[in-house]
Amino acid sequence: MTAVLPRIDETAVRDALGSVIDPELDEAITDLGFVRSVQVSGADVEVHLRLPTSFCAPNFAWLMVSDARDAVRAVPGTGRVVIELDDHHDSDLINRGLAADADYRGTFGHEAEDSLDELRATFHRKAHTAAMERALTSWVRADPSRTEDGVAAVRLCDLPAGRETESLLSRRAALGLPLGPTSPVLLGPDGTPPAPEQVALTFRKARSVRVSVDGNAHFCRGLLTTRYPGSETDQVFRPSIDSALPLEVLK
Repeated sequence: MTAVLPRIDETAVRDALGSVIDPELDEAITDLGFVRSVQVSGADVEVHLRLPTSFCAPNFAWLMVSDARDAVRAVPGTGRVVIELDDHHDSDLINRGLAADADYRGTFGHEAEDSLDELRATFHRKAHTAAMERALTSWVRADPSRTEDGVAAVRLCDLPAGRETESLLSRRAALGLPLGPTSPVLLGPDGTPPAPEQVALTFRKARSVRVSVDGNAHFCRGLLTTRYPGSETDQVFRPSIDSALPLEVLK
């Protein structure tokens, strides 16, 4: 008896692509509008990706397109999978490498670093720091009696269910950080709770990381819509919490 394979459709492919996170901007490539097109023919899939500029860093681009290839290939029932990056100065090189199932070094040769593992780990740490700050800032703003002085006492079980908490938990899991309900939310760069005298500084540094990540994401969205008019309809903007805090001018 012949096994019946699951039917592949565009929705399944886009759902898979939604799991691919831009390494620098910490958002799904589907939310950022980086998926230009998806074509499904039987079990075969062809996806075209785009970036805000033609000169985005090749190592970042490689992480995105190779992750997209792996995500689509993991969809049950897929046959031939083609992922192509359009309009990048290294598009031809990257697309040939993908087609040949080469890795980063096999594609870029002597121009490539020994490994992208450390680069990926760096972005995972930044993503965790930004998610941690968002969760803690939301916790403070949810109750007028709370202040930033109390963030060191917040545990994972104190956070409300929702997108920000889910994001934080997934990023902790990626780094192998504690996920127990009584685990402290605020962690230093080494993955341990900061000393009492370092709490305020740790939180301020986390905020600077989050502002940088969010700022880059907003900037890249704008560049994408300038480069590809109409691409804004493919973008999903995440709610910003920046406007809830007044700007304090020190004299």
